[in-house]
Amino acid sequence: MTRGRRGLGATAFGVAAALLMAGCGGGGAGLPTAASSLAGAVPAKAGGTLYYLTNQAADHLDPQRTSIGRDIANETRLVYRTLTSYPVGRGKAGTKLVADLATDTGTASDGGKSWRFTLKVGVKWQDGSDITCADLRYGVSRTFATDVITGGPSYAVQFLGIPKGPGGRSVYQGPYVRDAAGQALFDKAVTCDGRTIAFNLSKPIADFNQVVSRPAFAPYKASLDRGEKSNFAVFSSGPYKLEGTWTHGWGGTFIRNANWSPGTDTIRRALPDKIVLTEGLTDVAIAQRLISDQLTDRFAVTDRSIPPTLRPNVNVNPAMSTRSENVQTPFVDYLVPNFTRMTNPLVRRALAMSTNKSGWVAANGGTDAGTPAQSILGPAVSGEQVFNALNAADAGDRSKSRALLTQAGVKVPYPITVTFGGGTPVVQKAVAALMAGWQGGGFAVTVTDMTETNSDLIHNPASADKYDVTPASWAPAWPSASSVIPPLFDSRVNLSATSDGWDYGYYKNDSVNRAIDAAYATVDPTRAAQMWGSIDRALARDVAYIPLRTQKSFLGWGSGVTGWVDNPAVFGYPDLASLGVDLTAK
Repeated sequence: MTRGRRGLGATAFGVAAALLMAGCGGGGAGLPTAASSLAGAVPAKAGGTLYYLTNQAADHLDPQRTSIGRDIANETRLVYRTLTSYPVGRGKAGTKLVADLATDTGTASDGGKSWRFTLKVGVKWQDGSDITCADLRYGVSRTFATDVITGGPSYAVQFLGIPKGPGGRSVYQGPYVRDAAGQALFDKAVTCDGRTIAFNLSKPIADFNQVVSRPAFAPYKASLDRGEKSNFAVFSSGPYKLEGTWTHGWGGTFIRNANWSPGTDTIRRALPDKIVLTEGLTDVAIAQRLISDQLTDRFAVTDRSIPPTLRPNVNVNPAMSTRSENVQTPFVDYLVPNFTRMTNPLVRRALAMSTNKSGWVAANGGTDAGTPAQSILGPAVSGEQVFNALNAADAGDRSKSRALLTQAGVKVPYPITVTFGGGTPVVQKAVAALMAGWQGGGFAVTVTDMTETNSDLIHNPASADKYDVTPASWAPAWPSASSVIPPLFDSRVNLSATSDGWDYGYYKNDSVNRAIDAAYATVDPTRAAQMWGSIDRALARDVAYIPLRTQKSFLGWGSGVTGWVDNPAVFGYPDLASLGVDLTAK
């Protein structure tokens, strides 16, 4: 995953952590937790303007290029509908797949190698024209044009039954290249029959109906496509449309789409008349405005966590107890041992045994910003199991680490090189906590501080011999372990001559690959979740990863906001499908 595509993928921690974690971080204690009904106590009514305040600019508004979790959450609630989606709800209730543009959540055949969806009658674009099967096909085709539609996820390239050429690139190269042979392969993989679209896959994918919930599978009108120049253009299939143009780094305004019909959409409540997104504000300024709760800020929400320096202001403000929440996010921090260098499993276990997760949590804002992790599967992910693969203490066990190194027969202290990004005070404090544990556990640690300009080091196989371990963070693209384990540990989709994909540790295990195929092909969701959980255990025992922290953020909102819900399906960000404003708020 290239730098900047962080909402649903791994990244060197600290390189651009604000993108990945949406401002998660900081300290403080005793934070108030909102009950599920607090922000919804006022009856929800249509009307008014909702304000969305943020620091980080949207990477893309093009649905086929969108991969940051915050942007996926906002765009799929406002302007882009997909065949399936997720409802408004807390916890598991928010992760139950439902139909969106389609009449149902899809029909699988051929053991899960073929999927069929039928469009609802009456779904419209913002100009009143019908959304068609051809529009869906065209949207999918754009993801194959990886030299034009850059930065987006590669689910279609990975799953559709189209051969790949040298270097792993699909033989079909998208709609901008005139190639009859490649087009014929795409036409066979994605077919239209009236309002029914069928996807023919390269292998069984039992939860492919969750894959198509992502904006990469949103319809796109071919007549409006300007390729890379469409990055910040919006042509809406949802309840809102962009008013005027979007200004990168500043934001834009969304107003009602008169051609959206609530009769075809049971997910989005679309209460505000207008939603104004403002980018480029500092986290401190956002928090101060929400705490002060003046003028239009009474109707404001944010994706940014309240900084530690301002949390005392929240704790002493009784009004904030009903309009703030310590939100559990799906992001997990973890360490990646490099299997091209750290080949001895006992050495990897020693590293895991001496890893101070508690120190990492404390350095990154304490338990209000995260809790020690035991798995790479975050909360609300099907397949998550409760286990401690190595029975390691959260603070680490240095004596057991040294014993493992002695058992491994290696020289102690054992030298390792660790890459970190950034160099901010938070990163430095977190690195220091890990280094102390490792050094006490028998390792001699050299730290390489990567800057933003050279963070692609960990993506390049030519650099595989330059580090032993690197940190990363990940969130599932959809609430299933199938969007975590394969992209990180299936060597068949990760390793190529030019990229390690998202597997910075160059993990390759044929038995794990076979287990991934079996889990993919298992139609029964309960059994599939168990199988993914078993794979996760095997990876943890092999120390394919060392879990560090499940992230939390501390969000606030204005007193006039209604319908607040902590929904894991939108990555813990404000759920714009639910929110409204109370115009009587004082």
